[in-house]
Amino acid sequence: MSARAALTPQMLQYDDFDDRSQTRWLPYLMYFHRADYRSDVITTDRLGFRPSQGPQGPDGAGHAGQASAGARLPDGSVRLLVGSSSAFGIGVTADDQTMATLLWSRYAPSKPWLNFAGRSFNSTQEAMLFLLFRHLLPPIDEIVFFSGLNDLALSRLPAEQRGEHGAFFNCGEYFNAMETLRAAHRKPQGRLGRRLRAGGGTASPTEPEVRPLPERVSGAVELTARNLDSWRLLAPDARISYVLQPLATWIRDDPAPEERQLFGELDEISNFWQLYGDIATRETGRTYAAQLREACEKRDIRFVDISPALAETVSPTDWMFVDRAHFTDLGSDIVTRVLAEQLELS
Repeated sequence: MSARAALTPQMLQYDDFDDRSQTRWLPYLMYFHRADYRSDVITTDRLGFRPSQGPQGPDGAGHAGQASAGARLPDGSVRLLVGSSSAFGIGVTADDQTMATLLWSRYAPSKPWLNFAGRSFNSTQEAMLFLLFRHLLPPIDEIVFFSGLNDLALSRLPAEQRGEHGAFFNCGEYFNAMETLRAAHRKPQGRLGRRLRAGGGTASPTEPEVRPLPERVSGAVELTARNLDSWRLLAPDARISYVLQPLATWIRDDPAPEERQLFGELDEISNFWQLYGDIATRETGRTYAAQLREACEKRDIRFVDISPALAETVSPTDWMFVDRAHFTDLGSDIVTRVLAEQLELS
């Protein structure tokens, strides 16, 4: 049995949830979670949102209720946790261990929190999700972003895939499919209509060069800042905070024993270091955080780089991550507590 299956059996359920053959393609968003998904590990409502749960009653039995954008909504105003897969809760063993639930049930319970995160989303998709479903929501007091990694990770893709609004995961499949569709509508061309290389034959694609890291960092910040401007327009009455989600390597050099097993196994079957080794350094994390902080301060948005605070909080044996980006139940709890402390949430 693999270390992943032995140490994190819940990830097998997430594998089923994220089955590419079941990808739910949606207009404008490109993709969103499977709707009405049911398992012991993860559930979603009719629209694909993961529910969050409120605090226990005075007798300690049961929850005050659960809420999501596509199902039951609490009375009065709400607060949103926005982000991608870490905020969504990939890695935890049940809905009651997600960050939105822990905020509502334990660390900032004065108002309900909704899980408004999208698996594998960039910052443009985060904004589009809100634009498309804002009409379902009650008044919003607070919006907390727990995000940032995906814009930076996707910044390595070529300009034709990034476009004006940032690349998205698996966008190569989209562009290939669109090219196939265009080709099906093209009229046959004679020999003179074909583009030829000097040596003869049709032109073949070359592997695009990856932009220098400083350009990718500044580009990711620019995209995030532009989308934050849109959030300001869409939610003018809400207090907005931005928390840069951590990578395991941004917190500590030596992983916990369980993480060492999991990371080693994942490295054997993935190309993490080839694709993301340069952004996984602590120096890159601090540089990215500094630029995001400046962008947020210009917009009167509170900013927290949570990695240094976590580095001071976790012990060498605290098993925080199921991989270098997603949390265990313990990791979710520690991160949520530190986030609430840093933002002074109640």
